[in-house]
Amino acid sequence: MTLSPHSQQAIEVNGRRYAWPQAPVVVVCVDGCEPDYLVQARRAGVTPWLDSVLSRYGALTGDSVVPSFTNPNNVSIVTGVPPSVHGICGNYFYDVTTGGEVMMNDPAYLRAPTLLAAFAQAGAVVAAVTAKDKLRRLLGHGLRGICFSAEKADQATLADGGIDHALDLVGRPLPSVYSADLSEFVFAASVALLKTRRPDLMYLSTTDYVQHKAAPGTTEANDFYAMMDGYLGRMDALGAVIGLTADHGMSAKTDAAGQPQVLYLQQILDERLGAGSTRVILPITDPYVVHHGALGSFATVYAASAFGSSVQEVLSVQPGVEQVLPREEAAQRFELPTDRIGDWVVLGDHLTVFGTRPADHDLSALDVPLRSHGGLSEQKVPLLFNRPLQGVDAGRRLRNFDVFDLVLNHTLAST
Repeated sequence: MTLSPHSQQAIEVNGRRYAWPQAPVVVVCVDGCEPDYLVQARRAGVTPWLDSVLSRYGALTGDSVVPSFTNPNNVSIVTGVPPSVHGICGNYFYDVTTGGEVMMNDPAYLRAPTLLAAFAQAGAVVAAVTAKDKLRRLLGHGLRGICFSAEKADQATLADGGIDHALDLVGRPLPSVYSADLSEFVFAASVALLKTRRPDLMYLSTTDYVQHKAAPGTTEANDFYAMMDGYLGRMDALGAVIGLTADHGMSAKTDAAGQPQVLYLQQILDERLGAGSTRVILPITDPYVVHHGALGSFATVYAASAFGSSVQEVLSVQPGVEQVLPREEAAQRFELPTDRIGDWVVLGDHLTVFGTRPADHDLSALDVPLRSHGGLSEQKVPLLFNRPLQGVDAGRRLRNFDVFDLVLNHTLAST
């Protein structure tokens, strides 16, 4: 194998050192991949590549970032650090500097560089392909390489995305954002890029459309993982060193009758403390509400000073509320930036999600029982590799944002 002229360099990013890849490295973030999805697909016999890898090397589990949402976890993975360092603590937040509620997908909110950008700056060929366009600008910040979304692959250009004619390269039509095809496009793109560009480093991020709709072991879920398994096998055959993890897990959020189990926090606080006394923020909020109706198991609450302790008193006794933590305690426990979360952080149990008021959530598109995420019950995620690991401390707490460290510094292909 001909190695890159930069192949002996180690890159330091955000206080962590990463070895230069000795073969193409592909890190995959499977959105919403509760570990049981892999277990059930393997039991169904539909994932031969996965079965081979797990039989030879086993698998680990790690913890995602809390809140267990897409943006904070994907950014943690590509920076190698928690939100307290990189600043992205949700999909959506209340910007106290402007007094407005905004999407947290602008790179202006990013407080740390990505290792994708750092490797590219050092001379590596780097590519990132994400399912949803909401992540593209964050993942591609400072990246001199390829970065485009499946959602808007038809709009990718050499000037804005590092690639022209992405649809022709992939050989698939533009997928619907609400489909399993969106994720399949990401995998197909990765195989095409390995064949034509052979990146030193590639990051893939899928969508959790299937995981929001289908539980582990269902036909729809197993079909998705069978599709994924086929593409991973093709990447492996092309010589890629693969590290796979997830941004968060997924849980059913329903009562015994299968109806959404929702606590409308703003309505509760308005009734108990008075309208205008608090502001509830739901960090799961994004443009893709068909998935989840903007209902997740993590919320933050801003309170007028006179009502501070009353928020905890009112919410902590609500059925389905697991924890109500003051800002400083929540920031320390979950490694969050104190200036971007509310006075209180509220976590739901494994069956409960939070809304603001019923009128604020359109659930008409939920054609199956609600499945969502955001809390501690969706924190466990897989970590698996198609090479053996070495030199990993057995007592180390593993996080999903350790995946680049593990695949670059601890697989046999990195030595």
